[in-house]
Amino acid sequence: MSGFVSSSIGKKFFMSITGLFLVMFLLVHLTANLALLLGPDAFNVVSHFMGTNPIIQIMQPLLALGFVLHIIYATFLTLQNQKARGSESYSKVTNSHQSSWASRNMYILGGMVLSFLVLHIVNFFWKIKVTGSPLLNEVEVDGEMMENAYALVVGLFQDASLGMVYSVIYVIGAVSLGLHLTHGFWSAFQTIGFSNDIWRKRFTVVGYLFAMLVGGGFAIIPIFLMLFGVK
Repeated sequence: MSGFVSSSIGKKFFMSITGLFLVMFLLVHLTANLALLLGPDAFNVVSHFMGTNPIIQIMQPLLALGFVLHIIYATFLTLQNQKARGSESYSKVTNSHQSSWASRNMYILGGMVLSFLVLHIVNFFWKIKVTGSPLLNEVEVDGEMMENAYALVVGLFQDASLGMVYSVIYVIGAVSLGLHLTHGFWSAFQTIGFSNDIWRKRFTVVGYLFAMLVGGGFAIIPIFLMLFGVK
């Protein structure tokens, strides 16, 4: 077992499995975040559901764990490859099948995505779950009291001094995420067995569509809120 884990195939397999956790994590959160485009009540209801539903509370940390393991293992492989330039690295194996710019710069893109994630956690998740914020004062929606998560999010992107800066950073992070997914999506499925030409072409197309959906979906949110969000 240890031999498989340390082999180039084992490394790619682990990266692929944890990458699929990332895909699921992104789908769940993008679906929830797009409710911001529907207005305060819609997003507050979705946010309240995400924060109280027991199934979501179990699923979310598991998906997040897979995401974190993906980042940690990618960092480990990159550092390992830098110390052993002469040996076959994960990036070289990847480049033998796909020579796109995204595939040659997966770790750089991953680092940008990580920065985007940290900023998101600091500005939203940490305040909602740990420190709180005056903007989170409860509001009533359809007879039920819940935190005003919408006000917290819109307040960031409509801030007079930093709103534009945060919006630009979020758009750059979303584009980086989309580029990262253009290669990572089909590569993950190829590693777990869908490796013939027919399946590779199918997952390449689906991967590009998924990357455009996720990257574009996250990118449009700060732009929309900055221009049309209701304070």
